[in-house]
Amino acid sequence: MATLLPLLFVAGQSTAQDAPAATTTPLTDSSATASSAPAGGGDSFKSLDEEVQALKKEVLDLNRELFVLEEELLFPANTQVAVFVSMDVGEFFALDSVTLKLDNKEVANYLYTEREAQALLKGGVHRVFIGNLKAGEHELIALFTGQGPNQRDYRRGATIKLEKGVGAKYVELKISDKALKAQPEFIVKEWE
Repeated sequence: MATLLPLLFVAGQSTAQDAPAATTTPLTDSSATASSAPAGGGDSFKSLDEEVQALKKEVLDLNRELFVLEEELLFPANTQVAVFVSMDVGEFFALDSVTLKLDNKEVANYLYTEREAQALLKGGVHRVFIGNLKAGEHELIALFTGQGPNQRDYRRGATIKLEKGVGAKYVELKISDKALKAQPEFIVKEWE
């Protein structure tokens, strides 16, 4: 190790001697540039920040476009089927979860938070399922779980036969109150 140090020291001296002498500048020039750098540096930071913000916006726009393209690619309009859940009034039923079966195969199971259930009561619509479906006749079964009248656990199913043709198919599962029977009513309808 003692023999290595003199070699490194000698190598360091040779590189310092090989450096061109023209790289040294007078002291007055460096002090002038040092005093002007902070004034111009603020503008460069501002323009750099603006560039970063513009790049962020471009990334968000590209991400949105990619999401739309992905949806179109994965779920083309001619095979697309989407199922939505909505609620009307909700005095006789408090929604906990929805399970969807399409042709006896479970395709979706969603557990609602209290906040999501309140959003549905205020007119919100939730897309529970989106997928591909070939043309022809299909059976959709929706199982609703929640609390019914008198705070009892309530489980109810609704079935619909779908005729899938060319073009997208949209189905709404609507939960509404039937005041005459003091019971919730589960309506399945297809959108045109």
